[in-house]
Amino acid sequence: MDLVPALQEPLKKVLGPATAKVMAEHLGLHTVGDLLHHYPRRYEERGQLTHLADLPMDEHVTVVAQVADARLHTFASAKAPRGKGQRLEVTITDGSGRLQLVFFGNGVHKPHKELLPGTRAMFAGKVSVFNRRLQLAHPAYELLRGDSEESVETWAGALIPIYPATAKLESWKIGKAVQTVLPSAQEALDPLPDTLREGRGLLPLPEALLKIHRPHTKADIADARARLKWDEAFVLQVALARRRHADTQLPAVPRVPRPDGILTAFDDRLPFTLTEGQRKVSEEIFADLATAHPMHRLLQGEVGSGKTLVALRAMLAVVDAGGQAALLAPTEVLAQQHHRSVTEMMGELAEGGMLGGAEHATKVVLLTGSMGTAARRQSLLDLATGEAGIVIGTHALIEDKVQFHDLGLVVVDEQHRFGVEQRDALRGKGKQPPHLLVMTATPIPRTVAMTVFGDLETSVLDQLPAGRSPIASHVVPAADKPHFLARAWERVREEVANGHQAYVVCPRIGDEEDDPKKSGKKKAPEDEAEKRPPLAVLDVADQLGRGPLKGLRVEVLHGRMHPDDKDAVMRRFAAGETDVLVATTVIEVGVNVPNATAMVIMDADRFGVSQLHQLRGRVGRGSAPGLCLLVTEMPEASAARQRLTAVASTLDGFELSRIDLEQRREGDVLGQAQSGARSSLRVLAVIEDEEVIAEARQEAAAVVAADPDLTGLPALRTALDALLDEEREQYLEKG
Repeated sequence: MDLVPALQEPLKKVLGPATAKVMAEHLGLHTVGDLLHHYPRRYEERGQLTHLADLPMDEHVTVVAQVADARLHTFASAKAPRGKGQRLEVTITDGSGRLQLVFFGNGVHKPHKELLPGTRAMFAGKVSVFNRRLQLAHPAYELLRGDSEESVETWAGALIPIYPATAKLESWKIGKAVQTVLPSAQEALDPLPDTLREGRGLLPLPEALLKIHRPHTKADIADARARLKWDEAFVLQVALARRRHADTQLPAVPRVPRPDGILTAFDDRLPFTLTEGQRKVSEEIFADLATAHPMHRLLQGEVGSGKTLVALRAMLAVVDAGGQAALLAPTEVLAQQHHRSVTEMMGELAEGGMLGGAEHATKVVLLTGSMGTAARRQSLLDLATGEAGIVIGTHALIEDKVQFHDLGLVVVDEQHRFGVEQRDALRGKGKQPPHLLVMTATPIPRTVAMTVFGDLETSVLDQLPAGRSPIASHVVPAADKPHFLARAWERVREEVANGHQAYVVCPRIGDEEDDPKKSGKKKAPEDEAEKRPPLAVLDVADQLGRGPLKGLRVEVLHGRMHPDDKDAVMRRFAAGETDVLVATTVIEVGVNVPNATAMVIMDADRFGVSQLHQLRGRVGRGSAPGLCLLVTEMPEASAARQRLTAVASTLDGFELSRIDLEQRREGDVLGQAQSGARSSLRVLAVIEDEEVIAEARQEAAAVVAADPDLTGLPALRTALDALLDEEREQYLEKG
């Protein structure tokens, strides 16, 4: 966040090439400034131990603990057939729990000498499960002697900073590197305007950096974090405020529907009344469409809350006003599905220019990458002439060849798969920038919406339409209770026997080439502690077809199939010709088969909370109740199991997205939002810091209103450039 030459110094000059290389590759840290902004995740106090009871599975952790006992075992293995293999098992404790460490082969000699009972040390490694117990295999460790000059110096003060680390670089090595560059913190330029900083009683930036890395008291940590949170929230909000300001400067064609046009005709033929929420959100959208600036609105709606209907009414309003509307879907399967459901909802109103079309009808065309040449040419022609009022497609819509007669509205489905470059490319398709409506079924807490979609106004649909059925969700602990899994397959058979259908979802496809590096060598005993690979669609479908679901019509669907094959499978499933669809998450968004009532998610612990919620929304879409079974082999105490229990306990997506954020680390709260960029948030916790974000948004709006180019705030400009170096600018909006 700083431009100071000292802080732009590359790490390889300061730390040596090997350490700098690991920092760049594994932590994304390249300069002295980057390292100064790599803050400790938490702090350990001498004499107070980490809770071993709370260790997260599959993560790299650093713990401070005491050796309770250490035993050396010999065993026979492929490498040491005569019983000469050696394994050192060390049990460490912290008063809250115990943890097993295991060392193999030649690696046992040093720890065997050093890790004697009573020794205290920091241990770092990846938590895995072996024989149903948590363990660290071959952890790195640093003894805490406390008397030798060197270690007292390194762990200055009573608080030991624990840094987000990787397998290649332990926390204490990062700590030593920070110690080396800390003097440069004095030269950090402060991005906060003085009036704001003093008015809120915040520390100057150099002091905050010193206190976060080398605190003497807990108050130091609190003061430093409070200051650094403001930096992050404020700079981010200034970026978004400038974006909003720039958008209000753009012109757009106001689109006001005719009183007796296609929208009225459409509403008249709806077989049901709109929910209160749908009416309210539609009014907000119509008000935006009538202004001379481009609408930028985010439409959040729970799975099945009727977002597509609201978006379609907005599209029809624009067609009424003489413009065209485009609906962009993230995948071909979804684009085809949207096209089918829109033409079904519109009936004869979608048959413009055809015999039998209604008086106000328009043409609804599909445009995807895999269409045949003739069909594609016809769609392009209909768009260029204005014959087609509505086009539905994938990002093939953005290609240069696609010309619109008068593009007035772009609706983007599932924003997180769609970046700002694409949005800009589409904007360029209109004579003036078109209005924009972004739909997402992932419920986003208010603060995240302010942070990630800060340039979009937000509308929320939180009522489910009448006639939707409740979904019962249960966790199936396959390892603890195998008979539960057998019962799950019986339930699927029962649903099929009652005339319904089911989904089985797996994390992987299963036709990946085996990694030659992995398959070439025999497994060493320590590798057996590693988890098995995630279950795959092709294997599971095969096992089910020959075993528990024998005799049922089972088909597979995944992203690497040819688009025509995918569409054929989906059509057969929708038509009820398939009983069970074994699929990857390609079914996550938008697939609508009301007769599908059951879903079994294999290795459910491999999916995120919002993803599970999305998947679950695919059942219970008709009048029969839905059932969702979350199958996992994770032990009961693990964080992964708790996450699944949370998903099973509520159908409220906003509640779940809160749980999701609280369970994830600050650093990747915006993981999806930043779409591949390392999240720019380091100390800001989006849920806890709601007030900071809201206040920073107000302050940022005031600063930008007074000085849109920030001419009077050079340090803030620099911080902004660092945050928004070209690619970040793109990511900021990539929800």
